[in-house]
Amino acid sequence: MHSSVTFVLAALASTAFSSPLKTRDVPTGQVITECIQPGTIALTFDDGPSEYTSELLDLLAAYDAQATFFVLGSAASESASLLQRMQSESHQIGSHTYDHPSLIGLSDAQIEDQMNRLDDVLEQSIEERPTYMRPPYFDTDGHVLEVLGRLGYKVITASIDTKDYENNDESQIEVSFDKFVTELDAGGSIVLSHDIHYWTVYKLAEEMLQEAESRGLRAVTVGECLGDPLDEWYR
Repeated sequence: MHSSVTFVLAALASTAFSSPLKTRDVPTGQVITECIQPGTIALTFDDGPSEYTSELLDLLAAYDAQATFFVLGSAASESASLLQRMQSESHQIGSHTYDHPSLIGLSDAQIEDQMNRLDDVLEQSIEERPTYMRPPYFDTDGHVLEVLGRLGYKVITASIDTKDYENNDESQIEVSFDKFVTELDAGGSIVLSHDIHYWTVYKLAEEMLQEAESRGLRAVTVGECLGDPLDEWYR
Protein backbone atom coordinates (compact mmCIF):
# COMPACT_ATOMS: atom_id res chain seq x y z
CA MET A 1 0.00 0.00 0.00
CA HIS A 2 1.32 3.42 -0.87
CA SER A 3 2.18 5.76 1.97
CA SER A 4 1.13 9.37 1.85
CA VAL A 5 1.85 12.54 3.68
CA THR A 6 -0.45 15.52 4.06
CA PHE A 7 0.91 18.98 4.66
CA VAL A 8 -1.22 21.38 6.70
CA LEU A 9 -0.77 25.12 6.63
CA ALA A 10 -1.27 26.60 10.05
CA ALA A 11 -3.77 29.44 10.14
CA LEU A 12 -4.36 29.19 6.39
CA ALA A 13 -7.39 31.42 6.42
CA SER A 14 -5.49 34.33 7.92
CA THR A 15 -2.43 34.07 5.69
CA ALA A 16 -3.52 32.79 2.30
CA PHE A 17 -3.84 36.20 0.71
CA SER A 18 -1.30 38.20 2.67
CA SER A 19 1.94 36.22 2.90
CA PRO A 20 4.71 35.50 0.40
CA LEU A 21 6.08 32.03 -0.26
CA LYS A 22 6.37 30.15 3.01
CA THR A 23 9.54 28.10 3.34
CA ARG A 24 9.41 24.83 5.21
CA ASP A 25 11.28 21.56 5.52
CA VAL A 26 10.01 19.00 3.04
CA PRO A 27 10.48 15.47 4.41
CA THR A 28 12.47 12.78 2.64
CA GLY A 29 11.40 9.17 2.30
CA GLN A 30 7.67 9.94 2.49
CA VAL A 31 5.18 10.10 -0.37
CA ILE A 32 3.97 13.64 -1.12
CA THR A 33 0.87 14.16 -3.27
CA GLU A 34 -0.29 17.76 -2.70
CA CYS A 35 0.91 21.35 -2.88
CA ILE A 36 0.75 23.40 0.31
CA GLN A 37 1.14 26.92 -1.10
CA PRO A 38 -2.24 28.57 -1.67
CA GLY A 39 -3.10 29.50 -5.24
CA THR A 40 -0.60 27.15 -6.86
CA ILE A 41 -0.72 24.13 -9.12
CA ALA A 42 2.27 22.01 -10.12
CA LEU A 43 2.28 20.59 -13.63
CA THR A 44 4.74 17.70 -13.87
CA PHE A 45 5.94 15.81 -16.92
CA ASP A 46 7.48 12.34 -16.78
CA ASP A 47 9.68 10.11 -18.95
CA GLY A 48 11.38 12.75 -21.07
CA PRO A 49 13.04 14.72 -22.40
CA SER A 50 11.60 13.87 -25.80
CA GLU A 51 11.34 15.26 -29.30
CA TYR A 52 8.34 17.32 -28.11
CA THR A 53 9.88 18.86 -24.99
CA SER A 54 11.24 21.95 -26.73
CA GLU A 55 7.74 22.89 -27.91
CA LEU A 56 6.41 22.33 -24.39
CA LEU A 57 9.04 24.70 -23.02
CA ASP A 58 7.94 27.29 -25.60
CA LEU A 59 4.34 26.90 -24.42
CA LEU A 60 5.25 27.23 -20.75
CA ALA A 61 7.21 30.38 -21.53
CA ALA A 62 4.23 31.86 -23.36
CA TYR A 63 2.11 31.38 -20.22
CA ASP A 64 4.88 32.52 -17.84
CA ALA A 65 4.51 29.11 -16.20
CA GLN A 66 7.01 26.82 -14.54
CA ALA A 67 6.85 23.03 -14.41
CA THR A 68 8.72 20.06 -13.02
CA PHE A 69 10.27 17.44 -15.28
CA PHE A 70 10.88 14.01 -13.80
CA VAL A 71 13.37 12.74 -16.33
CA LEU A 72 14.74 9.32 -17.21
CA GLY A 73 18.46 8.74 -17.47
CA SER A 74 18.09 6.89 -20.74
CA ALA A 75 16.47 10.02 -22.25
CA ALA A 76 18.45 12.64 -20.35
CA SER A 77 21.77 11.21 -21.50
CA GLU A 78 20.96 12.43 -25.03
CA SER A 79 19.36 15.75 -24.08
CA ALA A 80 21.92 17.97 -22.37
CA SER A 81 20.82 21.13 -24.19
CA LEU A 82 17.15 20.61 -23.25
CA LEU A 83 18.07 20.01 -19.62
CA GLN A 84 20.15 23.17 -19.61
CA ARG A 85 17.24 25.09 -21.13
CA MET A 86 14.86 23.76 -18.46
CA GLN A 87 17.25 24.95 -15.80
CA SER A 88 17.84 28.36 -17.38
CA GLU A 89 14.07 28.94 -17.68
CA SER A 90 13.50 28.20 -13.96
CA HIS A 91 11.86 24.81 -14.33
CA GLN A 92 12.65 22.04 -11.87
CA ILE A 93 14.37 18.81 -12.86
CA GLY A 94 13.72 15.71 -10.78
CA SER A 95 14.65 12.05 -11.00
CA HIS A 96 12.43 9.33 -12.46
CA THR A 97 15.21 6.69 -12.19
CA TYR A 98 17.59 5.68 -14.94
CA ASP A 99 15.37 3.33 -16.95
CA HIS A 100 11.95 3.19 -15.24
CA PRO A 101 11.78 -0.08 -13.30
CA SER A 102 9.36 -0.60 -10.45
CA LEU A 103 11.52 -0.11 -7.37
CA ILE A 104 9.49 -2.63 -5.36
CA GLY A 105 11.46 -5.84 -5.04
CA LEU A 106 14.81 -4.26 -5.91
CA SER A 107 17.70 -4.53 -3.48
CA ASP A 108 19.22 -1.50 -1.77
CA ALA A 109 22.09 -1.61 -4.25
CA GLN A 110 19.75 -1.82 -7.25
CA ILE A 111 17.69 1.18 -6.08
CA GLU A 112 20.86 3.16 -5.42
CA ASP A 113 22.16 2.25 -8.88
CA GLN A 114 18.96 3.51 -10.54
CA MET A 115 19.22 6.82 -8.70
CA ASN A 116 22.97 7.32 -8.98
CA ARG A 117 23.21 6.54 -12.69
CA LEU A 118 20.64 9.23 -13.49
CA ASP A 119 22.21 11.67 -11.05
CA ASP A 120 25.56 11.17 -12.78
CA VAL A 121 23.97 12.03 -16.15
CA LEU A 122 22.33 15.16 -14.72
CA GLU A 123 25.48 16.30 -12.99
CA GLN A 124 27.31 16.19 -16.30
CA SER A 125 24.55 18.23 -18.00
CA ILE A 126 23.38 20.73 -15.38
CA GLU A 127 25.99 20.35 -12.62
CA GLU A 128 23.26 19.38 -10.15
CA ARG A 129 21.94 16.20 -8.52
CA PRO A 130 18.21 16.42 -7.69
CA THR A 131 16.69 15.83 -4.28
CA TYR A 132 13.22 15.30 -5.78
CA MET A 133 12.17 12.03 -7.40
CA ARG A 134 9.09 10.28 -8.67
CA PRO A 135 8.96 6.48 -8.40
CA PRO A 136 7.98 4.74 -11.66
CA TYR A 137 4.33 3.65 -11.59
CA PHE A 138 4.13 5.39 -8.16
CA ASP A 139 5.38 2.05 -6.80
CA THR A 140 6.69 2.29 -3.25
CA ASP A 141 6.72 0.19 -0.12
CA GLY A 142 8.39 0.51 3.26
CA HIS A 143 11.72 -0.75 1.98
CA VAL A 144 11.75 1.55 -1.07
CA LEU A 145 10.90 4.59 1.04
CA GLU A 146 13.55 3.70 3.62
CA VAL A 147 16.24 3.53 0.94
CA LEU A 148 15.08 6.73 -0.78
CA GLY A 149 14.93 8.52 2.57
CA ARG A 150 18.44 7.41 3.44
CA LEU A 151 19.59 8.72 0.07
CA GLY A 152 17.90 12.06 0.79
CA TYR A 153 15.08 12.00 -1.78
CA LYS A 154 11.73 13.78 -1.53
CA VAL A 155 9.25 11.35 -3.06
CA ILE A 156 6.56 12.94 -5.23
CA THR A 157 3.52 11.24 -6.74
CA ALA A 158 0.39 13.23 -7.70
CA SER A 159 -3.17 14.09 -6.75
CA ILE A 160 -4.23 14.60 -10.39
CA ASP A 161 -3.35 11.83 -12.84
CA THR A 162 -4.35 12.75 -16.38
CA LYS A 163 -3.78 9.21 -17.69
CA ASP A 164 -2.60 10.90 -20.87
CA TYR A 165 -0.77 7.74 -21.90
CA GLU A 166 -4.17 6.08 -22.36
CA ASN A 167 -5.57 8.93 -24.46
CA ASN A 168 -2.85 9.98 -26.87
CA ASP A 169 -4.95 10.99 -29.86
CA GLU A 170 -6.71 14.19 -30.85
CA SER A 171 -10.18 13.22 -29.62
CA GLN A 172 -9.32 10.99 -26.68
CA ILE A 173 -7.01 13.55 -25.08
CA GLU A 174 -10.17 15.38 -23.99
CA VAL A 175 -10.79 12.45 -21.64
CA SER A 176 -7.53 13.37 -19.93
CA PHE A 177 -8.52 17.03 -19.74
CA ASP A 178 -11.90 16.13 -18.22
CA LYS A 179 -10.10 13.98 -15.65
CA PHE A 180 -7.80 16.90 -14.88
CA VAL A 181 -10.78 19.20 -14.27
CA THR A 182 -12.62 16.65 -12.12
CA GLU A 183 -9.59 16.00 -9.91
CA LEU A 184 -8.77 19.72 -9.74
CA ASP A 185 -12.34 20.32 -8.55
CA ALA A 186 -11.73 17.68 -5.87
CA GLY A 187 -8.73 19.61 -4.54
CA GLY A 188 -5.87 18.04 -6.47
CA SER A 189 -2.80 20.17 -7.09
CA ILE A 190 0.18 18.08 -8.29
CA VAL A 191 -0.55 16.95 -11.85
CA LEU A 192 0.94 13.93 -13.63
CA SER A 193 1.35 13.94 -17.41
CA HIS A 194 4.07 12.99 -19.89
CA ASP A 195 6.06 15.11 -22.34
CA ILE A 196 6.75 12.03 -24.48
CA HIS A 197 3.19 12.11 -25.87
CA TYR A 198 2.34 14.31 -28.84
CA TRP A 199 -1.19 15.25 -27.81
CA THR A 200 -0.14 16.04 -24.26
CA VAL A 201 2.27 18.64 -25.55
CA TYR A 202 0.20 19.97 -28.45
CA LYS A 203 -3.24 20.07 -26.82
CA LEU A 204 -3.60 18.93 -23.21
CA ALA A 205 -0.84 21.08 -21.74
CA GLU A 206 -2.32 24.33 -23.04
CA GLU A 207 -5.82 23.34 -21.95
CA MET A 208 -4.51 22.71 -18.43
CA LEU A 209 -2.66 26.02 -18.38
CA GLN A 210 -5.77 27.88 -19.55
CA GLU A 211 -7.94 26.17 -16.94
CA ALA A 212 -5.46 26.96 -14.18
CA GLU A 213 -5.25 30.58 -15.32
CA SER A 214 -9.05 30.89 -15.38
CA ARG A 215 -9.11 29.80 -11.73
CA GLY A 216 -6.41 32.23 -10.69
CA LEU A 217 -3.88 29.47 -10.06
CA ARG A 218 -0.17 29.94 -10.68
CA ALA A 219 1.59 27.07 -12.45
CA VAL A 220 4.80 26.57 -10.47
CA THR A 221 7.37 23.89 -9.76
CA VAL A 222 6.75 21.19 -7.19
CA GLY A 223 9.50 22.67 -5.05
CA GLU A 224 7.82 26.08 -5.04
CA CYS A 225 4.35 24.68 -4.39
CA LEU A 226 5.76 22.90 -1.32
CA GLY A 227 7.49 26.02 -0.04
CA ASP A 228 10.93 24.46 -0.46
CA PRO A 229 13.77 26.94 -1.11
CA LEU A 230 15.55 26.59 -4.45
CA ASP A 231 18.80 25.51 -2.83
CA GLU A 232 17.00 22.47 -1.40
CA TRP A 233 15.94 21.15 -4.82
CA TYR A 234 19.42 19.89 -5.64
CA ARG A 235 22.59 18.84 -3.88
